[in-house]
Amino acid sequence: MSNRLPRPTKIDADMWVDEAIWGHRLYDEQTPWLCFMEFLNVLQSELEAGNAFFEGEPNKLAYSPKSRLYLRNILFNNPQLTLISSKYRYDDKEAWLQWYAVMGKGQAGIINADFTYLEKRFAKFEDFASVVQFLRETTIEGENNKRWSSQFIFPYGPDCLYEDLNVKDSSSTNDRRFFGRTGELLYLMLTRSGKGPEILANLKKSVLNPSSKFNRLVAALEPKDALSPSPVRTGVYLPYLDLSDYRALAEDWLCLLQSNIPNYDAIPHLVNITGLHLMIYSLNRAKYVLNDKSKLTFILEIVSPKKTIIRELSSDSFIEHNNMSRRAVEAYIRQIVETDSWRQATDINEAISILKREYAWPKDNKESEIDSANSPDDLINKFVAAALSRHKQHVDKFYGVWGKEIGLSSRRGARRLRYAPQDMLLKSLVLCVVPKRMEFQDFLVKLYEKYGFIIGDKQALALTEAGRADLEAFSDNSRRLEQRLASMGLLRRLSDACAYVENPFGIQEEINS
Repeated sequence: MSNRLPRPTKIDADMWVDEAIWGHRLYDEQTPWLCFMEFLNVLQSELEAGNAFFEGEPNKLAYSPKSRLYLRNILFNNPQLTLISSKYRYDDKEAWLQWYAVMGKGQAGIINADFTYLEKRFAKFEDFASVVQFLRETTIEGENNKRWSSQFIFPYGPDCLYEDLNVKDSSSTNDRRFFGRTGELLYLMLTRSGKGPEILANLKKSVLNPSSKFNRLVAALEPKDALSPSPVRTGVYLPYLDLSDYRALAEDWLCLLQSNIPNYDAIPHLVNITGLHLMIYSLNRAKYVLNDKSKLTFILEIVSPKKTIIRELSSDSFIEHNNMSRRAVEAYIRQIVETDSWRQATDINEAISILKREYAWPKDNKESEIDSANSPDDLINKFVAAALSRHKQHVDKFYGVWGKEIGLSSRRGARRLRYAPQDMLLKSLVLCVVPKRMEFQDFLVKLYEKYGFIIGDKQALALTEAGRADLEAFSDNSRRLEQRLASMGLLRRLSDACAYVENPFGIQEEINS
């Protein structure tokens, strides 16, 4: 427990267990894309305040994201726009008047709303409608059923950034349903990586560039006098000041940002690789609590038309990882039993005091939860049950949800989830691992070293020597990956014994056959 940073003095949570292990917080309802968007809001706010990627005192982050309610009403709370544009195509003045009347009644969250500034910025109502339609089509995770105030457009620039809100009538609240603080954790991880200034310099060329043409298009929809920031957001907690996980994440970000890939095209890969690193972080923190010092490994099945032993091993690997957080929660609580203070506790009241001090549980107003406890051991069991029940609400689901979101895990062709990477994630890995070109077997080694991915026979030696699979099964697995990469234009075979993985956005060298 002593290796963690001090927890906040004020704790609103029912207990301090998940937060102590992973931070506040890993959240299943916040997808990797929404994590990235929340991160950008934090970074832009800190950039405007002159504090970008600077942390004076640990876990004291305080930032003010934008609300941009005019922009969001126009984009996502504007159902009659297309109808009005079509009906009054040849009467521009009437089109504006009709639209103002509709928006005056239908908008939400804005007091004394006035949309007339738009008429001065667009030559025709039809031009305005076309811009709105274009931006709507860039909605992140467009096929979703989220409320209109939780819809986000692609981050073309700082004027595209705003926080998640729950808007009702003339008021709005930050309920953190889809911006659940995971983006704040990401910001602190990159800050503590020591590579923040390099990352910032690269992001200023794309998602933080106010001069980009698409950002200027978005800016035209928002009145300049409506850009007051939201209230200050505080409360993020990341338990550790320094981890190799932070540096590994930042290094992959820089690989993507400094490559020749077009600026905006890099963003989906940043989202994928961020998702992967946060999944690895979640497992490594669990392993730390469990005192498991072995290398973290993932058995990846490159999808085969037939069921193979690799599929079974990959599924077992996923299930083991998915269960790890629950094991860590219980282990983190039960380690108190080995302390002198617990051994010296003579009655239930002393035990309760220890648990309050170490885990902020039980709350003073919820002590009825433990009324039936008749011994310190019984109390611990009740605490474990309560902590696991709370854990299963969100943090326990995080790993499975994010694995599917980034294309690492899948049920395709099987009943159980297992690690079966999709093409987009494979491309992200090539962009992060291969600077120019790399011999295929070296690529497999690098994937194992960086991420613990077991694909080929050389990385699977421990498994094959233990009799869990034969070398041929993993050789076939690696051949399927080779074929996948070739079909994606990411691998070139020069001879039977020579195949190169190629980064299309690296500086290519001439390859002599």
